[in-house]
Amino acid sequence: MKYVDIYITANKKEAKKIAKELVKKKLAACVNIFPITSIYKWKGKIIEDKELALFVKTKYTLFKDVEKEVKRLCSYDVPCILLSEIKKGHKPYLKWLKKETK
Repeated sequence: MKYVDIYITANKKEAKKIAKELVKKKLAACVNIFPITSIYKWKGKIIEDKELALFVKTKYTLFKDVEKEVKRLCSYDVPCILLSEIKKGHKPYLKWLKKETK
């Protein structure tokens, strides 16, 4: 079984909604949310925004479903949805992660 972290950025209004829906639908066992400042270029301008970073703990096989749900709930034109594979982890935690996802 492959486990992953999916990194997502969202505005304050949408971040908790995304996190709660992913956990409710068993697409994620847990979602951590951190405040961040993002600086990026958009439509030729340098933008500085306060956002929230979401770290979604889930199974590799659920990535497409997570991506679909985030795209449905996120108002961004180009949402950040990045997958990182978990190479190793605390076995009891990984067992819990498996139990809490589809």
